Amino acid sequence: MSLPILKAIGIIHSPYQQPQDTPIQSSRSTAEGWVEVFPEYAEGLEGIEGFSHLILLYVWHRAPSEVCLKVKPFLADFETGLFATRFPCRPNPIGISVVRLLERQGNRLHIHGVDVLDGTPLVDIKPYVPEFDVFSPERVGWYEQVK
Repeated sequence: MSLPILKAIGIIHSPYQQPQDTPIQSSRSTAEGWVEVFPEYAEGLEGIEGFSHLILLYVWHRAPSEVCLKVKPFLADFETGLFATRFPCRPNPIGISVVRLLERQGNRLHIHGVDVLDGTPLVDIKPYVPEFDVFSPERVGWYEQVK
């Protein structure tokens, strides 16, 4: 099956230079950073300041290239299947973070809750809409054991 080629639409800037320094999820981060959307995509930001939170999709550009189908989740002391985690060594190293939008300045988005390395390539931005994005799960897999 042929897939479209992803291209970066911008760069995520953060205070983090090393993978071990990043928070394990954006919900656990107090760090601020900014998203630099490339000028050719800036027009697509119109109306974004009306949302308090954004979903960022990005490429883990410094993730190990080796795919590991069994991994130890960051909060656990046991292994489980890769697709039951958010571990970065994936066949397609795509990450997701929900961040708070503090301010838009042209093609620059000032954000709170950044949890990625400085220079991370951004591939998409979506608005966070609670009516679409919030669920009440009945089960949360291995995470039940570490809560």
